[in-house]
Amino acid sequence: MGWILLAALAVLVVWGVSLYNRLVALRNSGEGAWSDIDVQLKRRWELIPNLVETVKGYARHEQSTFEKVTAARSQAMQAHTPGEHAAAEGNLQGALKSLFAVAEAYPELRANENFLGLQRELSGLEEAIQNARRYYNAIVRDLNTAIESFPGNLLAGPFGFVKREYFELDSAAERTAPKVSFS
Repeated sequence: MGWILLAALAVLVVWGVSLYNRLVALRNSGEGAWSDIDVQLKRRWELIPNLVETVKGYARHEQSTFEKVTAARSQAMQAHTPGEHAAAEGNLQGALKSLFAVAEAYPELRANENFLGLQRELSGLEEAIQNARRYYNAIVRDLNTAIESFPGNLLAGPFGFVKREYFELDSAAERTAPKVSFS
């Protein structure tokens, strides 16, 4: 009888350690995935001043648009949580759409090699951000499922595992990347 109880206890301990390690791995993957998003967002934030300066050279009277882009960039850079980032990034994408709408009125700007290069780079960054966001949200989904479902919920709370927030955009308009093609 003692051996059976000891074997059952050993199985329970192995199961608990395995479940704990899975939760740790998911949490760490989530942190890594968020770091990937953060890197892509920072690359985009660094690109935006160059883009604004290039457009300013052609459209000097569009000061309010430039100020909106700058303010939205600053707000995005100050966000901390995925929810704050989502809201700020939505505002930034809206401001960038306005900037590109201004640029459409200047054919010589659309032909400028520097501007075209910035457009291509921004387009690539938007794609990278979208991919990183998808990966992050998949990891968060797996972590949240493991935390909420039985038997993971038995270990998650006592060991401090909490649900993570998805990185989602607020509206359908914000879910689309700014149009950066002027052909």
